[in-house]
Amino acid sequence: MRVSREPAQVTMWVIYDHPRDYPREFVARKWIGGSPTAEVVCAHSLGALREMMRSKSLVRLERHKTDDPIIVESWL
Repeated sequence: MRVSREPAQVTMWVIYDHPRDYPREFVARKWIGGSPTAEVVCAHSLGALREMMRSKSLVRLERHKTDDPIIVESWL
């Protein structure tokens, strides 16, 4: 059996409140290892994105006071 020596990278989703590139929607963007990916999910309501995150069995984290104000929350 071969064991990987590369460190595991954390995957998380960050929810944004109507960012500039999607001004009419809430957006969840997938991050891997501290870098944003091109994978996004858009919705007209925050509740819809939260339900999607719950359906993936993810855990919600409150935004940190130093986060950009457009960030609503993150999910791991």
